[in-house]
Amino acid sequence: MERRVIAHVDMDAFYVSVELQRRPELRGQPVVVAGTGPRAVVTTASYEARRFGVYSATPASRARRLCPQAIFIPPDFDAYRERSREVMAVLREHVERVQVVGLDEAYLDLTPFERPKAAARRVKEAVRERTGLTCSIGIGPNKLVAKVSSDADKPDGFTVLSCEMARERFAQASPGLIPGIGPKTVERLEQQGVATLKALAETPEERLAEWFGSRLGPHLRRLALFEDERPLELERRVKSESRETTFDTDVHGVEALEPVLARLAEELCATLAKNDRRGRTVGIKVRLDDFSTHTRARTRAEPTNDLDTVTAVASDLLRDFDPPRPVRLLGVRVAGLDEAGDDAPRSEGQLELSL
Repeated sequence: MERRVIAHVDMDAFYVSVELQRRPELRGQPVVVAGTGPRAVVTTASYEARRFGVYSATPASRARRLCPQAIFIPPDFDAYRERSREVMAVLREHVERVQVVGLDEAYLDLTPFERPKAAARRVKEAVRERTGLTCSIGIGPNKLVAKVSSDADKPDGFTVLSCEMARERFAQASPGLIPGIGPKTVERLEQQGVATLKALAETPEERLAEWFGSRLGPHLRRLALFEDERPLELERRVKSESRETTFDTDVHGVEALEPVLARLAEELCATLAKNDRRGRTVGIKVRLDDFSTHTRARTRAEPTNDLDTVTAVASDLLRDFDPPRPVRLLGVRVAGLDEAGDDAPRSEGQLELSL
């Protein structure tokens, strides 16, 4: 098998770091980027706030109890997207094969470089010089080792591990350290007496297959061994754009929802127009108070980013759906961006659309 060298670049507390560039007087203080509503969760916390147990996805109300002195800043995703584009442009200037993963992380294929570690250090320094932001880089023979390595010495880390080194370094860590092994799987493993990655790696595949099935069981063991053959998925241009909001309190009825839908459509169409992009499929996403999520969409003959058109189609979909219960979340999406128009719509009715 061809030797591979993969790097994972992970921006350090990205949203907070962007905010601190605008508010340098807050450096060194516990800063939390989070919404203000009762259902808001933490988007990013500074490392000073993390010492109090405040992390991404922590409910904002709990974060305030854990760290009353924290400074809370509402998220500005337009700013984060713009800074993310700057970071990714730097990466692409230095490395040909880049897989972007969200706004704040990416995989780099360093295999072609004669001195891959030196190449990665150049990337790290270039990000700092061009954006003023720091990142942590992990390097390994595959995406899994690179990902875990980049998280090992944050912030501003630079970690290089082989599979063997990763197995040794993280032997006593919980299997939950591995991306893709979730809390429920960790709980089931612990019920079987498997509480560490070392124990998982030493568990026979046959036994894991009995516990988790013939496919997932052996796969878990391979993860514990840090084996990963996934290729880099080179970036394809995003084919859809969406906006959504979670309500502080559940909203009843179409009449109350339509003004919110119109506002979301206005934000969405402004972004599409700014980037000169159009899509043929307009969809909505509705999450009810019982947490069931419903999507509806309609595909048009010609692509559009026209506000009146998007709002009209989305409103029709919402009225047709007529939510039977109070609504917790509402979203609108335009998909099929930059596709050529057909002579006729694929569908004049409704179809499922994943937002």
